[in-house]
Amino acid sequence: MACGIAVRQLAPLLKDKWDDPPVVVVDAGLNNAISLCGGHHGANELAKRLAKSGARPVITTATEVLHRPSVETIADTLDCEIVNRDSTRAVNSCLLRSDLPLINISGPKVVMVDPDVTVLKKKGVRKEGLEKEGIGKQGDNQKTGVIVGIGTRRDVSSNNVVDAVKKALAEHGLTLPDVELFASATIKENESGLIEAIFGMGGQIVFIPAEVINSINAPSASEAKRLGLNGVCEPCALALSRENKLIMKKKVYDNVTIAIAQ
Repeated sequence: MACGIAVRQLAPLLKDKWDDPPVVVVDAGLNNAISLCGGHHGANELAKRLAKSGARPVITTATEVLHRPSVETIADTLDCEIVNRDSTRAVNSCLLRSDLPLINISGPKVVMVDPDVTVLKKKGVRKEGLEKEGIGKQGDNQKTGVIVGIGTRRDVSSNNVVDAVKKALAEHGLTLPDVELFASATIKENESGLIEAIFGMGGQIVFIPAEVINSINAPSASEAKRLGLNGVCEPCALALSRENKLIMKKKVYDNVTIAIAQ
């Protein structure tokens, strides 16, 4: 179908991006799968899946084109819902230019935010607020991804980071698809080797601010104390974890330290 036909047929039915269904247009020659509507709500992913049929996925949402994360993809990765949807325009605009901290707050607490701060709420959380409903119960075959915390020496190479991550995962019978998110300290957000490695592995990294890191007890001693931090890889991994549990404490691989949490 031509995009023009699809647009004319869809136009009277469209309401807003939160309620509109994802729509992908595939041309008659099966050459292109065009994410036309609801890109961040399933259309981009559907277009990519259609690549298996030989169609080239055409995606125009700015965050994907510039290889940047979006609020919607972060929420989906963390299995969260977006509470204040109007905030996403401003936050996604900032994400196009730089990484933003993701702060995990456990309750009970009262949180007040400005209009340009997006609030995510975990879906189906249990009373202790750490696990998704149905995850981690005895006999449950469901599996959530792990969080890989990373600390690095300055000017670390991307190859060093990739090698360290793969070795650490292999030691625990894990592979890259098992990783839900990578995490490091905000002071590492301009470390080009680290960022290049994460994107090269097809992952997403969240940079954790100092106040969150220092609110978590890191089980291992760390040289980051001289930078005013309790640690890097361990508290960063725990900050994003659901079960607040390390399955691998800090381990050094040359210029990289790795911790794994779930």
